[in-house]
Parts: sequence; structure tokens; C-alpha cells
Amino acid sequence: MSLVHDHENTVPRPALMLAGALVATTLALTALVRVGVLEREAVPAASRARDNVAALEVRHLAFEDRADGAVVVKDADAGSTLAVMIGENDGGGFVRGVMRGMARERKMKGIGPAAPFELTQWENGSLSLRDPATGRAIELGSFGATNRAAFARFLSGTPAKGNQA
Repeated sequence: MSLVHDHENTVPRPALMLAGALVATTLALTALVRVGVLEREAVPAASRARDNVAALEVRHLAFEDRADGAVVVKDADAGSTLAVMIGENDGGGFVRGVMRGMARERKMKGIGPAAPFELTQWENGSLSLRDPATGRAIELGSFGATNRAAFARFLSGTPAKGNQA
């Protein structure tokens, strides 16, 4: 019976060097942010304000849940129904998910559903949904082209797809 065991390092030296370089790079980038050489964060609203990006279109929307699970989207200014989204294939699932999150925030702050939401198309191509009642804004482009399109169709210059009512 031998009590000898091996203390040889089994991690290859290049892998250790790369891990060390990754840590050093992370620390360097963090330091550059702390001293102000790099921007701390990318906030789309702040970037648009800094770059004087104007809104091309703002549409006030109201969303209602129906008993059958459908989401009714209305133009809050005109009172007209823009779409009734029933399933997942028409973007209703994404719209329903976003609006549930917005409604939950209103409920936590004791705000009712009366105030409309603002869907804004910006000069730089971005699309945002803002709740003026809570101040919360969602950049819809960050969820991909298909989910962005689920909201973009409610702009007046975009033909609506899906079920109309």
C-alpha cells in the first residue's frame, strides 16, 4: 500500500492564462466605467433624449381582457377597436404577457386601468410602450422582430393583422 499521491496540476497552463486574462479584462472594464471613460449603462430613453431623437408617432392604446382569454386592443383616443387577439399565432400571447406585467405594476401602486398606454415609434426605428401612470417603459425591439411586430401593427401607418372586431 502506497501513501504517495500526485500533486500535478491537471488544468492546462493556456486555460489558466485565458481565465486570468478574462478576469483582468473584466476588472479593467469595470474600472473604466467607474472613472467615467465608458458609459455606465445604455438607457434607450436617455440615449434618445441625448441624441434628440423625435417621436414619429404616438398612439394611445387601451387593452381589455375578455372572458374567453382574448385581448381587445383599442385606440384610446378614437374609441375604436384595433384588434381582438385570440391565440398565440397572432401575437396575442406576447401582448397578453406584456400587458399583464404592466397591469401588475399598476395594481401594486394602486392605479386603476383607466389611463391609456403610449405606443411610440421613434425616428431611429425603435418602438416603445410606456405607461404614463407608472412611468414604466418597455423597449419592444429587445424582444425580437416577431414580438416587436405584435405591437407595431397598432400604429396608424401599419396595417393591422389578426382578427378584427
